[in-house]
Amino acid sequence: MQIKYPAKLLAQVEEAVKDRPLTGFVAGAGPKHPTVMLIGEAPGRSETDSRVPFSGTSGKELMKLIEGVGLSRETVHITSVVRKRPYSIKVVTDKKTGEKVEKRPNRTPTKREVLAFGPLFDWELATVAPKVLVPLGNSSLQRLLGPGAKIGELHGQVLHRPVLVTKPDGTGYQIGTRDYYIVPMYHPAAFLYARRLEPTVQADWQEFGKWLKKMAFLPCEKGV
Repeated sequence: MQIKYPAKLLAQVEEAVKDRPLTGFVAGAGPKHPTVMLIGEAPGRSETDSRVPFSGTSGKELMKLIEGVGLSRETVHITSVVRKRPYSIKVVTDKKTGEKVEKRPNRTPTKREVLAFGPLFDWELATVAPKVLVPLGNSSLQRLLGPGAKIGELHGQVLHRPVLVTKPDGTGYQIGTRDYYIVPMYHPAAFLYARRLEPTVQADWQEFGKWLKKMAFLPCEKGV
């Protein structure tokens, strides 16, 4: 189930990013009040085509990981800190025709873009109200905990603390009032590009699954 965002917030975000190289819009999807919310950085081309979060190559790897610990796409909420696809513009030469061709590959969202989507993300988090946040990669991790948080240092750890929320004037972030369990994980794309990370990623998720069982969270997921 895709989430429906308030029209006022959508209009606010659209105004804030109207001059940015962003395209499409992919809403977060999943049940309200789940145990787990998976948080990516932004949709890619596959997601903007299908309107389904994590539906591309990385998404297929992510589904294998969550299914390996007793979760599924139907029992988790999936979103990202930026809801439109960030792209860069590159002009390359077509090898067959020799003509110049414009390409628009995916890129990492900027801090300004993440902040522009801040109120929308805050609303979604408060509305969905998960117990456990799983930021996938540095963009989502730093949106939650600040620029000092590094996925290479915190991956697989279970943290319990409040997360950052957007200041009312939109100029930055402040510490929120609600505590969440936060379990940072490498983005699945990380080990697709660096296979040496795969054993670490697999081990992190297996430990996460054991923790979910210890906390008696998995039975709740199956009953959603």
